[in-house]
Amino acid sequence: MFVIILSVKYSVIKTGGKQYKVSEGDVIEVDKLSKDGSKVTFDNVLLLVSDSSLKIGKPYVSGSKVEAELIENFRGEKLRISKFKSKVRYRKTTGFRAELSRIKIKKII
Repeated sequence: MFVIILSVKYSVIKTGGKQYKVSEGDVIEVDKLSKDGSKVTFDNVLLLVSDSSLKIGKPYVSGSKVEAELIENFRGEKLRISKFKSKVRYRKTTGFRAELSRIKIKKII
């Protein structure tokens, strides 16, 4: 019989109206933040899981934060939006590219 013990440390943060599950060293893409190369701190931590403890915020976990570094700002892939009405020859196509930021999670406190 084998027993595998994993030391897992992750958290769920909220930024830009969305929630992201992150652990140290992760690189994620979020809505545009600020200038390249700057340090970013997320105080809106909804869930914190470490080796043997679980903290659930009401709505946020007090005293915890996630520190990250902004790698780059970029534009996402183009999305095509089409409108169509039958029998009247009405067709309209527009496009949209989201402004995004790529960040690297440095530390979960």
